[in-house]
Amino acid sequence: MTPREALHTYFGYDDFRPLQAEIIESVLAGRDTLALMPTGGGKSICFQVPTLVIGQENPEKRLCLVITPLIALMRDQVANLQARGIQAEAVYTGMSWDRQRAALDNCLYGPYHFLYCSPERLESEEFRKRLKDLPIGLIAVDEAHCISQWGYDFRPSYLNIAAVRAILPDVPVLALTATATPETIDDIQAKLGFKERNVLRKSFHRENLTYVVRRTDKKAEQVAHILSKVPGSAIVYVRNRKHAQELAQWINQKFEITNQKYCDFYHAGLTTKERNERQQAWTEGKTRVIVATNAFGMGIDKPDVRVVIHYDLPSHLESYYQEAGRAGRDGLTAYAVLLYNEAEDKAKLKKRAVDTFPPKEFVEQVYHKTMDFLQVGAGSGYGHRFTLHMDQLCHVMKLPVIQTYSALHILTNAGYIHFEEEHETQPRVQILVPRYQLGDYNLSYEQAELMDKLMRSYSGIYTDLQYVHEADQYHDLLVSLAQRGIITYIPRSIGCSLEMTNERQEEIFLSPAIFETRQARFISKLQAMLEYADQSQFCREQVLLAYFGETDAVACGHCDVCRELAHRIFAE
Repeated sequence: MTPREALHTYFGYDDFRPLQAEIIESVLAGRDTLALMPTGGGKSICFQVPTLVIGQENPEKRLCLVITPLIALMRDQVANLQARGIQAEAVYTGMSWDRQRAALDNCLYGPYHFLYCSPERLESEEFRKRLKDLPIGLIAVDEAHCISQWGYDFRPSYLNIAAVRAILPDVPVLALTATATPETIDDIQAKLGFKERNVLRKSFHRENLTYVVRRTDKKAEQVAHILSKVPGSAIVYVRNRKHAQELAQWINQKFEITNQKYCDFYHAGLTTKERNERQQAWTEGKTRVIVATNAFGMGIDKPDVRVVIHYDLPSHLESYYQEAGRAGRDGLTAYAVLLYNEAEDKAKLKKRAVDTFPPKEFVEQVYHKTMDFLQVGAGSGYGHRFTLHMDQLCHVMKLPVIQTYSALHILTNAGYIHFEEEHETQPRVQILVPRYQLGDYNLSYEQAELMDKLMRSYSGIYTDLQYVHEADQYHDLLVSLAQRGIITYIPRSIGCSLEMTNERQEEIFLSPAIFETRQARFISKLQAMLEYADQSQFCREQVLLAYFGETDAVACGHCDVCRELAHRIFAE
């Protein structure tokens, strides 16, 4: 089977998009490959098609290990592949180990072609051991910029990929990202152990996308004006959750919507169910406008977004380009509008730099106060995982909230802890009463039936807490059993989590590479973002493309700067 035959047979397309064929050819040649493709460029085809071709030729190499940070994205891609008759599995946080084993067994013994996992899953020694036996012919690393300390979204868990390469030394890697500066490109290849440099890139030029910076001190009114002038689906990005909710409410009131959901909000503080429902309603066109924080990001697959509005300046041009690029994936005219209040936005960015990199002494103070709050003694705690209630921590220990979040992320990058914001903990159950004693408790029929189901479905439920996927539908019954001391039940919750990756240290050390260097780089990225918004001499797209290393781009002719320049020329 040729790549084009696989494309047509499984995905229904007659030909590849630009650069896809070149990437697939490189992968089939067994070369480590870094592919840079703009948002919506069809990255998944670049590892799905060669995997299917390899699997036809060599069943012993039929499986692709796909490393991606979003559980929702894993689930969507697995569902989409299965709908096309392609077998795929995913392993992620919240699955019982029995279910993980079953997924890995499927990939080992069954006709499976794709195994999705998060980078955090690679920390498990048991999981890494199982990888040795799997018929893996390709490793695909999505959002590969996350592995680079010079990227805008560095995640220490991505460094675990190097251990996988050591386990599977002859398996090529395909790294994919939509945004990377030249420095980040070099770092990705080094961190992933590329045998030779091999970068394939598609120009970040978007012919159909018009970039606009609108200077205003009345941003909400500008949002309403833009929505009234540009029909179709829209995203409005804001910096914080409270503002997302307030602006969505204001937009609905402004347009006097009474019989339909015109605008909704989205942020990481919502449950997975709420986020999925709101994204689905927007994707299907039931909701026209979504006001969101940057939690509304990777995995969005909606081609007909006509306008993306940034109410607040992002921290860097990488995220701005990626978020703005969610407009016009269908190739039709679309707009990326950045609202800019010079005095206010400059002050906010200056404060953001201070909040993101608080003084070293403060970071050390947060470390010890967090350990005290969690009751972790010196020289202990390694491997323990805690649910961390940030409001309680900051209130009890008298710590400022925003800087404390930043300090915990710095400590994560330094390797002392692993901190996750807004981690959704799945419901867990442990049975405390032996089976032979249950008759003494006079259980109701529903309680007895549920207990029997739990004992049959979860083999380790007597010895440890087990993730129970059906817990939400049995919540009331589980509560009643817990109140009688028959089980321990931890319901689903949203909060932060902290894992001890080292014993508690008496002193911590933040090297210049971790602290001062990253701080300076963060400030330089803020400055580049500010210069993009502030300048009115050069084509917006030229400025963006130059930032990503495309220094020979021509003026787009339709951004706000190009239009103003043309207007001045014709007016003279």
